[in-house]
Amino acid sequence: MIPRDTIQKILDATHIEEVISDFVSLHKRGANYWGCCPFHNEKTPSFSVSPSKGIFKCFGCGKAGNAVHFLMEHEHFSYPDALRYLANKYNIEIKEKELTPEEQKALTERDTLFHVSEFAQKDFADLLYNNEDGRNIGLAYFYERQLSDDVIKKFGLGYCLDEWEAFTKHALNSGYSEDAIVKSGLTIRKDDNGTTKLYDRFRGRVMFPIFNASGRVIGFSGRVLTSEKTQAKYVNSPDSEIYNKSLALYGIFQAKSAITRQDLCYLVEGNIDVISMHQAGLENTVASCGTSLTKEQIRLIKRYTSNVTLMYDGDAPGIKAAIRAIDLLLTEGMKVRVVLFPDDDDPDSYAKKHGSEAIQNFVKDNATDFVRFKTGILLKDAGNDPLRLSEVAAEMVNTIALVGDMMERSEFIRECASIMKVSEKDLTQGVAKAILRNKEKDFKESQRVAQESTTPEQQETQPSTDDGTAPSATDIITSTTEKHQFLPSFFPCEEQEKKIISLLINNGDQTITMPSKDEDGNEIFEEYYVEALVVGDILGDNIKFDNPLYQRIFNEFAEQLQQGNLLSSQYFVNHQEEIVRTLAASMLSQPYTISDEWYKKYLISVPMPDDKAVIANDYHDSMLNLKMKKLEQKITEAKEQLKDATDPEDIAIRLGQINQYEKIKLAIGKELNRVIS
Repeated sequence: MIPRDTIQKILDATHIEEVISDFVSLHKRGANYWGCCPFHNEKTPSFSVSPSKGIFKCFGCGKAGNAVHFLMEHEHFSYPDALRYLANKYNIEIKEKELTPEEQKALTERDTLFHVSEFAQKDFADLLYNNEDGRNIGLAYFYERQLSDDVIKKFGLGYCLDEWEAFTKHALNSGYSEDAIVKSGLTIRKDDNGTTKLYDRFRGRVMFPIFNASGRVIGFSGRVLTSEKTQAKYVNSPDSEIYNKSLALYGIFQAKSAITRQDLCYLVEGNIDVISMHQAGLENTVASCGTSLTKEQIRLIKRYTSNVTLMYDGDAPGIKAAIRAIDLLLTEGMKVRVVLFPDDDDPDSYAKKHGSEAIQNFVKDNATDFVRFKTGILLKDAGNDPLRLSEVAAEMVNTIALVGDMMERSEFIRECASIMKVSEKDLTQGVAKAILRNKEKDFKESQRVAQESTTPEQQETQPSTDDGTAPSATDIITSTTEKHQFLPSFFPCEEQEKKIISLLINNGDQTITMPSKDEDGNEIFEEYYVEALVVGDILGDNIKFDNPLYQRIFNEFAEQLQQGNLLSSQYFVNHQEEIVRTLAASMLSQPYTISDEWYKKYLISVPMPDDKAVIANDYHDSMLNLKMKKLEQKITEAKEQLKDATDPEDIAIRLGQINQYEKIKLAIGKELNRVIS
């Protein structure tokens, strides 16, 4: 329940490039920023952010919108929560109307889980400092691990009382439903001889809240402090509507700015390792959440950097995990280095033994590329056994084949050949064969996925229905958004209608100079708003859009113009309907920009799309092209009707219509400098 004037204040303060750069590594190119799309896996950046227009657009998958819609799509925020996030970022106070019980019930399950998780985090953090057991047990443990108050608060650490129902009762008494706290994973519901019992999942544990990239609590990891063998050392939240351990990274919210700034991510194995690294000054450190590294977690890192340094334990399990992670990271196009700690150390213990400066120097001096690390480990294990050495070579060939860049791949082949004392030519041939195998495997997998994801109904779906009726506007936009264009086959004048709507959205509130006549018939030039010219032309000639979505958008322009209002592009970028927002963002986006160096190099001035002369010419040609296409439709319809006509008077009328249409068509053709046959 955010007031409209506050919403506008938030939107006015928002800089879209600042918002998106919190989640995606962006690089300036011309007037826009570019990066790899966070909505689909890609290696070549096709994701554009326009600060001047306040929109993003992916030219790969078609996603588009403003900063609010980015947060809704990327972070799965509701519209109000996206606004709250922006208000917090730009220090704008929101005075909200308190939710009624009915409105609170209407919150989506996802919203409720976020709220109850954030409530739990604040409760556990409060207990850590303001409860006797929290201080004596939980806080004492963190101090024992040499964690400072600053880093404890930075990561929102806490303590869950060692009582069966302490948190559950507190949450219920605070208005959260039983279903909500059970679905969040904070409470376990169990049937005991027909009686339902509720008890706290994390009782008696220190709590590590897990934040998503935007800073919302999505789950928890709880560490037991007793030495009982019957209890698991760590208990993690089960998967829920908001938490999936395969998709989450511990510390990503606290680390993302440092990762982007340093263009490097340190990847460790445990929560305490992450926190210790941050305390030691290595704030660009994250860890997988109680699971082996997944491709989804790698793609999350890739939003901020393509450079990863693994800092795993130096024991056998740590080395095994590092070797597995290397191939996964390379497959996703990452550049990989490895730091191997001594056998009896992990990042946390090394930092505590030697201090912040020492571990920073150790990481800097001991980070090695994946070839040197992996060959060193495998050769040590193989000894002088010829068969094992052959297996090592085959393993390294398969790993190097995962490197996408040809020059880097050649360098790694050269390095591997030198270390293993084998023929560089043989390695190169082996890598080439492995690349072909990988491509064949990827192709087969993509075919399998495509086949499995297509239902029989989808396979039978065609652009038009069996009864000859046209698909709905929603169907068209849904299907064409996925294909990155509006297919002209749906409507006869699709291309021309789309051009008019694009002209209105991009330039409707701008003025252009057009010729006119004064009272004496002399030619003069006057300024007109593009919206007024287009709307006047369309209404004056009684033109209707075939595409119902375009007609709806045009109607909004016409209705507002009659009330004396001009609609800007931002009106449609912030439109209440997602289908309109997506279309507007798509029409406002350009896949190419003119280089600042073009004029300097070639001394050729290139007209910009927002030049008044360019807009005027665009208006002139677009309107005539639309009218030409509509006339061709009418001529075709009249000729079809003529075929069925039998009454002489009716035939004469049809012939007269066709003749009149042809004369107008000829006149338009001359205006467009076309030859009309």
